Amino acid sequence: MSRPEVLFPLFADLTVLDGVGPKTAQHFAGLRVERPRDLLFTLPHSGIDRTRRDSIRDVTAPATVTVEVTVGRHIAPAGKGPARVEVTDARTSFFLVFFHARGDWLARHLPVGERRIVSGRLELFDGVAQMVHPDHILRPDDGDAIPAYEPVYPLSAGLTQRLMMRAIASAIARAPDLGEWADPALVAREGWPNWKDAIAAAHRPEGAGDLSSEAPARQRLAYDELFAHQMTLALARAKRRARKGASTRADGVLRRRTLEALPYAPTGAQSRAIAEIETDMAGSNRMNRLLQGDVGSGKTLVAFMALLVAVEAGGQGALMAPTEILARQHLEALQPLAEAVGVRLEILTGRDKGGEREAKLAALADGGIGILVGTHAVFQQDVAFHDLRLAIVDEQHRFGVRQRLELGAKGRAVDVLVMTATPIPRSLSLAQYGDMDVSILDEKPPGRKPVQTALLNIEKLGAVVERLRAAITERRQAYWVCPLVGESEVSDLAAAEERFEHLRATLGEGNVGLVHGQMPSADKDAAMARFVSGEVPVLVATTVIEVGVNVPAASIMVIERAESFGLAQLHQLRGRVGRGSAASTCLLLYRAPLGETARRRLEILRETEDGFRIAEEDLALRGAGDLIGHAQSGLPRFRVADLERQAGLMRIAQDDARAFLERDPDLQSERGRAIRILLWLMEQDRAIRLISVG
Repeated sequence: MSRPEVLFPLFADLTVLDGVGPKTAQHFAGLRVERPRDLLFTLPHSGIDRTRRDSIRDVTAPATVTVEVTVGRHIAPAGKGPARVEVTDARTSFFLVFFHARGDWLARHLPVGERRIVSGRLELFDGVAQMVHPDHILRPDDGDAIPAYEPVYPLSAGLTQRLMMRAIASAIARAPDLGEWADPALVAREGWPNWKDAIAAAHRPEGAGDLSSEAPARQRLAYDELFAHQMTLALARAKRRARKGASTRADGVLRRRTLEALPYAPTGAQSRAIAEIETDMAGSNRMNRLLQGDVGSGKTLVAFMALLVAVEAGGQGALMAPTEILARQHLEALQPLAEAVGVRLEILTGRDKGGEREAKLAALADGGIGILVGTHAVFQQDVAFHDLRLAIVDEQHRFGVRQRLELGAKGRAVDVLVMTATPIPRSLSLAQYGDMDVSILDEKPPGRKPVQTALLNIEKLGAVVERLRAAITERRQAYWVCPLVGESEVSDLAAAEERFEHLRATLGEGNVGLVHGQMPSADKDAAMARFVSGEVPVLVATTVIEVGVNVPAASIMVIERAESFGLAQLHQLRGRVGRGSAASTCLLLYRAPLGETARRRLEILRETEDGFRIAEEDLALRGAGDLIGHAQSGLPRFRVADLERQAGLMRIAQDDARAFLERDPDLQSERGRAIRILLWLMEQDRAIRLISVG
C-alpha cells in the first residue's frame, strides 16, 4: 500500500512552503518538523492581543498595543545610544526606539508626516512612554495583516514568529478536504468542526479560550490523534485474536490444593483476576492480558495460579523477570507453593553453565519441568520447551515489545500475561497497553499493615541515625535509599558510597551493606543475600531496589533527598517495607526550602497508600512525558493531545476504535476508507502494514 494521492501536498518537502528555503528547513528540524503535515500539528501555545486602539492613553504600561500614528521628528542616536522617532496618536505622543538601526531604513519605513500602524510592547522609561523595536510597522491600507489576536508559536534557533506564521499559512492552504473518519454522532454531540476547519481554527485563535485544550478545534484534533493511535492498537489486537491460540482447559485440581494450603483466602480482586485469566486461556484466541497491581496487592499468587492452569492442562509455564535478583525472589516465593502441590519448578539465568544447564534444558524439552522462572536468558536460541502454554512477563516496561513477541513465538500460540507493579494512570495505560485486556488488583491482602510515613528535614539526620542504632539492637532491618543526584549513575553512586561510609563509621562495619547498579551481578546478589538473611541489618542502596525486592524483616525505609524522586518511585520504594508482621515506617528526608510541587508530592505520599490515586496525582503534577521517563518508554509522543487534560478522550477513542473494527474489520466502508487516510496522515505505519497484510 502506498500513501494516498490526496495527502501528497502535506508530505512534500518543506521548501514548497512560502519563505522556507533549504537552510530554514534545517532550522525547523529542531521542532520535529520535516513536512507541511508536521507544521499543521504544531499549534500556537499562547497569543497576543493586538486589538486596534485609538490611543496609548487607554493602556496601562507595560502592555502590547496596536495604534495608528502620525510620524514626527527623527532623533539621531547620541553616541552608542538608540535612534528615536516621535509619533503622535489620536490623543498623545510617544517614542519608537531602535538600537543599531540604519538611518536610511528608518527614513524609508517611517517617513516624517505620514501615517503608520505600529504594534509592539509599550513601556515607561523615566516617565516617558516608548515602544522599543515595534513588532509591526505598516501602512494604514495594510493594517488588516495584523490579526486582532496573534498566535505565538514554539520556535527553535533560526526561526522567527513572522516566518512561522507565513509557513503555516502556506501549509494550511495545502490542506485537502478529507472524508469524515470520526463517529458522526460524536462530532455532532461535541459540536466539533471537520478536520480541515479544525486545523484552520486552531491556527487562528480569536482569544485565549481558543488556545485551551477544551476548545472544540483543539479537542477535535487531539481526538483524531488519539483515535489513530487506538485504531492501530485495536488492529493489532484484532489481528492477534484472529490468530488461533491453543485452548488450555484445566481441571483445577492443583489450584484447589494450593488454596487449601494457603493460610489466608485470596482477595476479591485476586479471585476476579484469576477467573479472567482462566477464561482467556480456555478460549481459542491467544491471551494478551496486563495484570496491573499496586505494591503488595498479591500478584505473585495470581501468577502462580495462572501457571498452574498451564500445568494442569499438561503444558508448561514460564515467568520472566528483568533481573537475576527478581528472578531469584520469584523462585523463593513460588518454590514452597510448587512443592506443596508437587510441581517441578526450576530457575534458568545467565549463571547456569555446563552440565547443570544441559540437564535443565533436557528436562524442559521433555516436559519434566512444569514451571520455569528466569531472566532474559529464557530467550536464548537453545532453550526449547516441550509444550509452553503461558509466558508471564514481570515488569513489562523493562522489556521491549519486540522481546514480548519473541517470547510469544517460543511455543505454539503461547498465551501472554504481562505484570506490572507500577500503577499507571488510566489514560497512560490505554496509550501504552491499549492492545491488551487489563486486570487490576486494587485490594491489599489481609494482614498487610499500613506503613507510617513521616517527613523530616535533612538537618535531623543525626536523630535518624540514632533511631537506626536502636532498631539494630531490636534486631530490625532498614533500607537507606540515596538521592538521585543527576542523570548519570556515577553521581548517584558517589552519593550512595558516601552515605555507606558515614553509616559504617557510625553504626559499625558489619552492620551496613551497599548495593548499586554498577556492581557486578554476583557482588550485588551476595550483598542482597546478606541483607535478606539478616546478617546485615542496614542496606544502603540506589534505586536498584525499587522493584520487587522482598525482605519481610525490613521495617524501616529511609529515603534521603526524597524531593528529588518522582511520586510513583517514592511509592514503589515505600512498598519495600510493611511486608512482615512488624509495624513499619518510611522516613522521607528532604532539604529545605521545599518548592510547591515537591511539598505537594511528599504530602500526597503521607496522606495515602493507594498507588492508583498516587499515579493520577503524579500525572497531574508532572505531566505525561516526565511520568513515563526512561522507565516506560513505550509511550507515543502526541503533538496535539494532552494526556493529563484530555484523558477522557483516550477512553472514547479506544471504545470507538474497537467497536468500529467489530463492524468493519477490513475498513472497507465509506468511514473505513476515511480511517485509512487518517492512519496515513498520522503516520501509523504499523496499522497500515496490518491492514495490507490482512
